[in-house]
Amino acid sequence: MGLERLLSARAGAIQESVIRRVFEEARGVANPINLTLGQPDFAVPEAVKRAAIEAIREDRNGYASNRGLDSLLDRLCGLIEVDLGWRIGNGGAGSPGGAGLMVTSGTSGALVCAAMCLLDPGDEIIIPDPYFVLYPRLAEMTGARAVPCDTYPDFRMTAARVERLITPRTKAVVVCSPSNPCGVVNSEREVADLRELCARRGVVLISDEIYDEFTFEESRTSRRAGDPGRACCPSPGRVPGGFESCLVVRGFGKTYGFTGWRLGYAAGPKWLIDQMVKVQQHLYICAPTPLQAAASAALDVDMGPIIARYQQRRDVVVARLREVTEVPMPGGAFYAFAKVPEHLAMSASQFKDAAKARSVLVVPGMAFSARDTHVRLSYAIAEPVLERGLAILCELMRGR
Repeated sequence: MGLERLLSARAGAIQESVIRRVFEEARGVANPINLTLGQPDFAVPEAVKRAAIEAIREDRNGYASNRGLDSLLDRLCGLIEVDLGWRIGNGGAGSPGGAGLMVTSGTSGALVCAAMCLLDPGDEIIIPDPYFVLYPRLAEMTGARAVPCDTYPDFRMTAARVERLITPRTKAVVVCSPSNPCGVVNSEREVADLRELCARRGVVLISDEIYDEFTFEESRTSRRAGDPGRACCPSPGRVPGGFESCLVVRGFGKTYGFTGWRLGYAAGPKWLIDQMVKVQQHLYICAPTPLQAAASAALDVDMGPIIARYQQRRDVVVARLREVTEVPMPGGAFYAFAKVPEHLAMSASQFKDAAKARSVLVVPGMAFSARDTHVRLSYAIAEPVLERGLAILCELMRGR
């Protein structure tokens, strides 16, 4: 009898990431045009590199507090007060009944800790469809049930679509804006309505804002609570009293290009953050200490010019693809979610294989959805390579 029988049912239930599978397929493709991974193609800012190197050389390589490095927590407390209007006390601990804060091992680490603190077997968590690939896994890891909210064809997760899915077993609703895989940004009204719905129905709204800084100009329609002169991405946390029922999850890797450093943070109800810190004590202990020190330096870097360059790429991608198919306007992130034209009579997975035969790698919609009608392509790639990939994809979508 093989020892494979010892594997847990939990391990068997967790599905492999289709994105990673497609990425691995690149090994068998000569000179691939890889449009699969959400990996920024710009270098980490020099000031941030220097801060990380200095922290390592200064021997700041031991454990930090489970909640996070004090210097970074202090910076984030100030940022959150200006941005969301939340007052968080020393060390991110907050005050009784108020908001709390913690630094996490990436935004995925924050989401896993939140799921472990909120979900018991049989509970429900409502997620958008299409979704980031981790969202259904949060339910699989905890014995809960992920309830998909169909957002086709405009890919907007609205309160009207969510409300009919809430049951007595619902513990949380996840919204991602700008979204992965679509890049769609919810409006200020939409996020406020979601927050009001969740507060009224007694569930936690988890707002995954990993791309909040990576929002393009026309989608920056909200204003910071303490800096009304600065336009920003709409957030349910900015609604008065948002911290009472909203967990805001943000990260550094996508904005500043150090995805491999695994740094994020979560702010929300103190009663939830305190439990998440306790879980992190055992899962991750703390986010990497010297890199937390470098993240403080990242907050001083203006990434506006790079984001503007990505907006130009977005414009090119949408213009080219709309000549041959339907694609929602990405208001942020660096993805386009393009429909496979119906005249091709093929699924997104079949289209992915056709593209691979031409050395172009894209991710089929079934990686993110119950449907397999669209493909996700990332434009976090050099413009000349992107242009070649778009030319091939457009030819395929024309049926050539």
